[in-house]
Amino acid sequence: MTSGNSTATARTSSEARAVARTQTLIKGENGIGTVRKTILPGGLRVVTETLPSVRSATFGIWAHVGSRDETPSLNGATHYLEHLLFKGTRQRSALDISSAIDAVGGEMNAFTAKEYTCYYARVLDTDLPLAIDVVCDMLTGSLIREDDVNVERGAILEEIAMTEDDPGDCVHDLFAHTMLGDTPLGRPVLGTVDTVNALTADRIRRFYKKHYDPTHLVVAAAGNVDHNKVVRQVRAAFEKAGALKRQDAVPIAPRDGSRTLRTAGRVELLGRRTEQAHVVLGMPGLARTDERRWALGVLNTALGGGMSSRLFQEVREKRGLAYSVYSYTSGFADCGLFGVYAGCRPSQVHDVLKICRDELDQVAEHGLPDDEIERAIGQLRGSTVLGLEDTGALMNRIGKSELCWGEQMSVDDLLTRIESVTPDEVREVAREVLGQRPSLAVIGPLKDKQASRLNDAVA
Repeated sequence: MTSGNSTATARTSSEARAVARTQTLIKGENGIGTVRKTILPGGLRVVTETLPSVRSATFGIWAHVGSRDETPSLNGATHYLEHLLFKGTRQRSALDISSAIDAVGGEMNAFTAKEYTCYYARVLDTDLPLAIDVVCDMLTGSLIREDDVNVERGAILEEIAMTEDDPGDCVHDLFAHTMLGDTPLGRPVLGTVDTVNALTADRIRRFYKKHYDPTHLVVAAAGNVDHNKVVRQVRAAFEKAGALKRQDAVPIAPRDGSRTLRTAGRVELLGRRTEQAHVVLGMPGLARTDERRWALGVLNTALGGGMSSRLFQEVREKRGLAYSVYSYTSGFADCGLFGVYAGCRPSQVHDVLKICRDELDQVAEHGLPDDEIERAIGQLRGSTVLGLEDTGALMNRIGKSELCWGEQMSVDDLLTRIESVTPDEVREVAREVLGQRPSLAVIGPLKDKQASRLNDAVA
């Protein structure tokens, strides 16, 4: 393979297009933390982060497809496809795939989100070529057989049932629907029983062919890896599968756009015979590309990001009204959500909601004091670094960064950006986000009188 720094003056124009382009995005000290990127001729991107001090490596492939790319009748297809890529290829059976990684003590998995899907394997550094071969084979050579589709349908329906049995998880899907309605972002990633039962092998194959083109993929590897070796092995695997035929193809750009969320003040209640009532009170947040997201991250940490946060102190420590209470943000390409979750006894749901609403209103109107902001910045800095202490987290960071932002940021740059957030920026984003009228999602055994009072929380 020829690097992007080499000349190709003696080549024909078609040969020149076939040369991979490589650049160093982050230059680490003594090679540690160096991030490099190569674009292969078929539009496939390969990014790596080198950490020679470890003996492991994580290899992943990110696909630019999530549940927001589905039509109503295809809801759940992305997640269904994630399952099916483990069921066998022209080279390997499902057992061959799992036993190959198990035999070297590695771990392999995948996850589907609203805007992307990721398949990965974590192994010893010496077993990285095996992980590359297996994962690339899965992504390029899946058979998607009728029998496998029918068998896996049962497993997915069980996964949906398992999620519905966990109201603390299910309430977040309900909140997304409350805020985004019956849209691709508002529908559940897993799909529904009806949509999953209606999906056929032929429809899933067409979905696979459309969204798993190399231009839609990002390959990421982190740990004790050699960038050039990874590129050669990935290129060989994709070329073997005939997946890099379009020599002049270019990678798909990160998502963009503008989405308006539903009218505020909505309440959705799902009656369930549960021991607790599970609530999410929230409002529109920020898109993941919004520069104010750094200030929102600090605000979120101060409000509900730890044991010293305002919500934890007021709801749990001072009053003992909930065991779990926290705030969170979700950023998409064109919109975002800010939510406060709590699980409590049904008889106390209105007290919990009033405290949470009062805290949000208080911070929106008066802001946070400097000492709380300073503590939140310190907490966010520490959790950011501690969350990147293994090769899996590093692979996730560089893969998602390339797919979603089209750029990389070093850990030092991340810390500098967090530290540069000012108290005024936090107070301004608090006014903008928390000053909006909230909406509410609730799952629990609320009686008619209790349910009729839920509108008080969003009035």
